[in-house]
Amino acid sequence: MNKKKAKEQAKPIKKEVREFKVGDLAVYPAHGVGRINSIETKIINGETHDFYMMKILENEMIIMIPTWNVEQVGLRDIIDEEEIPKVYEVMKKRQESPIETQTWNRRYRDYMEKIKTGSLFDVAEVFRDLSLLKLTKDLSFGERKLYDTAQTLLVMELSTARDTDEKTIISEIELLFEKETTENTDNSDK
Repeated sequence: MNKKKAKEQAKPIKKEVREFKVGDLAVYPAHGVGRINSIETKIINGETHDFYMMKILENEMIIMIPTWNVEQVGLRDIIDEEEIPKVYEVMKKRQESPIETQTWNRRYRDYMEKIKTGSLFDVAEVFRDLSLLKLTKDLSFGERKLYDTAQTLLVMELSTARDTDEKTIISEIELLFEKETTENTDNSDK
């Protein structure tokens, strides 16, 4: 093989980086749905970089995301509407989990890791597990905070994906756990 071909093969294959436009909605891990308000060029440490200026819808926090680092930070598109039933399936799934035998701080770390992935499926798992745990015991302060965070992230993204109000999504989620609450009440009556 000649040197030219060897050099071409040695070049790293440049992966396609997701590009967002001003006005696009996207999800930033652990913060939720936001809108790209602008794309700005800034000089940091003497180097010029382009940044997405994203405003989180829930709390109006502004996050500056390097355009070249989108994948590493986990910025992604909002879930497709066709994926929503799969998220609901995750919340419906009931399984024996070692969660109940773990200490609250170990659970907290595990849940925080899942929330930080940015995956709505992971967030749904955290919400499901904490919702079920809440039925049998009081959540610690940290778990309660994670429960609220997971619920907010879920509701914001699902309502945005479906283009519906948050109350509708909250009602649908409550229905998924209503059966569980009823079954627990029925079993305690026996």
